[in-house]
Amino acid sequence: MNTIFTPEENCWRVEHAARAAVLVDGEAYFAALREAMLRAQHAIIIVGWDLHSEVQLLRNGESDEYPTKLGELLNALARDRPSLDIYLLNWDYAIVYALEREFFPTYKLQWRSHERVHFRLDAKHPLGASQHQKLVVIDDRIAFCGGFDLSKWRWDTRQHRIDDARRTDPDGKPYPPFHDVQMLVDAEAARALAEVAWQRWQTATGESPKTVPEYEGDPWPPGIREDFTDVQMAIARTLPALEGRQTVREVEQLYFDSIAAAQDFIYIENQYLTSAGIGDALATRLGEPDGPEIVIVMPRETGGWLEQHTMDVLRARLLRRLRDADLHDRLRVYYVSLGGEPAQAVMIHAKLMVIDDCFLRVASSNLSNRSMGMDAECDLAFGCAPGSDHVAGIRRVRRGLLAEHLDVDVEAVAAAERDHSSLIRAVESLRGNVHTLEPLAADIPEDVDAWVPDAELIDVGRAVEPEEVLDHIVGEKEQGRQAWHYLMRVALLIAAVLGLAALWRFTPLHSWLDVERMSGIARAIQDSALTPLLVPAVYVLCGILVVPMTLLIIVTVSVFGPWLGAFYALLGGELSALVTFWIGHLMGKDTVSRIAGRRVSRISDALSRRGVLVIITLRIVPVAPFSVINVVAGISDIRLRDFAIGNFVGMLPGVVAIAFLADRLVASLRDPSATSIVLLLLATVAVIAAIYGLRVWVQRKNQRRDSAG
Repeated sequence: MNTIFTPEENCWRVEHAARAAVLVDGEAYFAALREAMLRAQHAIIIVGWDLHSEVQLLRNGESDEYPTKLGELLNALARDRPSLDIYLLNWDYAIVYALEREFFPTYKLQWRSHERVHFRLDAKHPLGASQHQKLVVIDDRIAFCGGFDLSKWRWDTRQHRIDDARRTDPDGKPYPPFHDVQMLVDAEAARALAEVAWQRWQTATGESPKTVPEYEGDPWPPGIREDFTDVQMAIARTLPALEGRQTVREVEQLYFDSIAAAQDFIYIENQYLTSAGIGDALATRLGEPDGPEIVIVMPRETGGWLEQHTMDVLRARLLRRLRDADLHDRLRVYYVSLGGEPAQAVMIHAKLMVIDDCFLRVASSNLSNRSMGMDAECDLAFGCAPGSDHVAGIRRVRRGLLAEHLDVDVEAVAAAERDHSSLIRAVESLRGNVHTLEPLAADIPEDVDAWVPDAELIDVGRAVEPEEVLDHIVGEKEQGRQAWHYLMRVALLIAAVLGLAALWRFTPLHSWLDVERMSGIARAIQDSALTPLLVPAVYVLCGILVVPMTLLIIVTVSVFGPWLGAFYALLGGELSALVTFWIGHLMGKDTVSRIAGRRVSRISDALSRRGVLVIITLRIVPVAPFSVINVVAGISDIRLRDFAIGNFVGMLPGVVAIAFLADRLVASLRDPSATSIVLLLLATVAVIAAIYGLRVWVQRKNQRRDSAG
């Protein structure tokens, strides 16, 4: 398959690499990268979808004179080597990924860094596109390329142990097992990748790339043994149309050509499978009487709730097509199961393809429409003739991956393949361990399938103008009109609630919210025969008007006393929460019901199972005004029971704390003796300790939930 590469059609260039190594999983890649950076003399350039300054590159207790955290390491290298400049280019990400990213990266990687550490955010993309290339180049002499970002949830070992204490993010929180692959090359192939990286830097920043002097010595990391020598490496790119530049779709064409050239088998590891073109190419081969076997390893489910209800739905639709096309039983799709209770799975982030052990591709591109024409991508691939010495190296890489996923040794994979003369039958014969490959069913409920729009709206395969997006949403398609109406209704509702909260805080209306004025109203209510009805009614009205809840609780306790005040505060707070939840439910969820049909609750089943803990967390650690949280919860599909329980439990410590402290404060003011003051201080400490303890408990519950997948 060394003859399938055609520059300017399915690749950019084909360049010589004296050495190439495949680095599997974060332990190997991060260690190799650090070794290489320690040998840098003039320039390090990192181009990525994400990078995190606090990520730990080494986690086995290794130490030397340089730090193990990425940001600290780069600063130390710049400080100690006057000739070294470091360039960091990070995608200026969409807000949906905010929780995955480092807060204030410009501060940490630019303002707080050495003057020769140059950090920039890359926003030079069409609407909705991203910088998805993952490149690190050292002195234009060696280069890493593949699926790995230097991000916080990437490090893992090849064993993917469920309880590995080293697999934590910079905040100390565990994350699920993670699998990825990167390739390291040198010589002309590395210099070509340097051109890709420097061109990306210039496009994003407008700054001219650095002229890198000749390197003295060999920057190849000593701990890495090459898997291949003397190979012709193809570099394939995706570049969307931008400012007069035509779309570059080399990545897509190389997938088409390599799939068409397969004879015996195609082995794929990829995060997504949603590309219509790739689906067509695979379906064609499955329909042929003598076509290749196809084995695909993917995540059981991708990312969070949003991806699972968009990209995973599109994947399920495409897999349904492929299974219908599989007339000769030559398709298997798996995920990596680790067992445990509840069962855990490995997150497959790799973008790898092996064909007939004569073709190897390590890529940044997913098998998605976005990667074919929307996002900036960069892939490496090389091929060889069936009798070439490189066949053994490619086979060793592929068998090593299967051995990792099946929890067997490489010799067991080799023996199974010899015994069965079929990749699928060999894999099936080795399945059955606790850590193993399991069939990926990819079933989706009918109502979810009906609600999720077509791939052309979710997984766009080309750069589009804003007018096109608007036209699609409000155009002729009924589904598009429904989606537009739903989005507008929800957006207007949330905007109205947030606007009310802002009015109380930032306009003259805040003068109405002083304790004295509110206490006067409360005392007037206190003298009424209808007090038990009026107090909850006031809470409901104030909830609708987004009046701060903490102020209401303080006033209620101060007027009615700690015990009755706490009772009224809890009752009123619960009723106010339920009413504003119901408003969100009517305005948002019912609209969704009309679009999706039948029981929309299945759409967010995972969220509903965790609803109590989510609401408790938001009450203890509020991230938005009380009523805003209630309305958003109503729009989502958290069950009413879970919301009611979570709201009550979450409010309880705050109300009790306010009542307890208010009682002690009043007592100390009436009798300012040493005893009363000491009791006030002790009460304050006790309340703080109780709230802190509850917050720790909630955080640990969240961590255990997250680590359980």
